[in-house]
Order: sequence, then structure tokens, then C-alpha cells
Amino acid sequence: MNFQRQVSRMLHDEHLNMMGLLGKLEQALARTSRFDPALAGLFGQFAHALEQDVERHFRFEEESLFPRMAEHGDGDMAALLVEEHGAIREVAAELLPLSRAAAAGSIDEAAWATLKRSSMEMIEREVSHIQKETMALLPLLDDLLDEEADRELAFAYTAD
Repeated sequence: MNFQRQVSRMLHDEHLNMMGLLGKLEQALARTSRFDPALAGLFGQFAHALEQDVERHFRFEEESLFPRMAEHGDGDMAALLVEEHGAIREVAAELLPLSRAAAAGSIDEAAWATLKRSSMEMIEREVSHIQKETMALLPLLDDLLDEEADRELAFAYTAD
């Protein structure tokens, strides 16, 4: 998609990166019934995404974008996205310690089963959420933000 605003493009790029990571994770999980130490690096990337990227991305949207959406008359969409953020955060909280353990190569069979199940749930939730944002939020931002607001928000987001 070709977005006009810097903020839309930055969020879209992050969405693409997350989709790429989730795709790799989903393929790896589909091929593996038991933990394979070769997956440690992938789970390290996943843990980083859960810890840093997801929270930072969600916080920016909730604090800087969703209030503008509500003021513009799109409060229902903003509320839905906030609700989804909460559900994703719950799964991420369960996944983070398990992903770290897998990244360190120290995960037992029971924890692996939980990690695999929860990872598949996260993939499903994140993909659906990213699709909603790509189809609704990002195009709206192109209309909602003027050049100055876009520049200020983009700078604030990259400085965070």
C-alpha cells in the first residue's frame, strides 16, 4: 500500500516486519512437535518483538492516534483497536517468559506445549489486528493528519 503520511508508512513498515516474523514463527511451529534448539534465535527475535516493538507500537497508537480518531468521529474503531491491544498484551505477557526460555534453550516439554499453543494464538490475533489497522487505521491517518502533525508525531515516535 502507498501511504501519504510518514506515520502511516512507519506503522505499515512495522506491520510488515511483524508479519514477516510471525510467518517465520508459524512455519517453524508447524514443522516442529518438540523444541528444537535451532529455533532459539527465532524465539529471541520474537521475545524482543513482544517486549519492545508491540508495547511501543501500541502505546504510540493509544496515546497519540486513537484520541485523534475519537475526536474525528471514529471512536468506535479506536475502542475496538484498544480492546484488541488488551487481548494481545495478555497473550504477550504469557509468551514473553516462555519465549525467553526458548531463546536460551532452556524450556521443558510442558512449557514448550504452552509456548507453541500461545504463539499460535498470538499469530492469529496479531495478523487479524494488523489487517484491521492496515485497512482502516492507516488510510484514515492519511486523511486525519496534516503535514505538521504528521511530522511532529513521526519525530516523537522515532525518538521514543
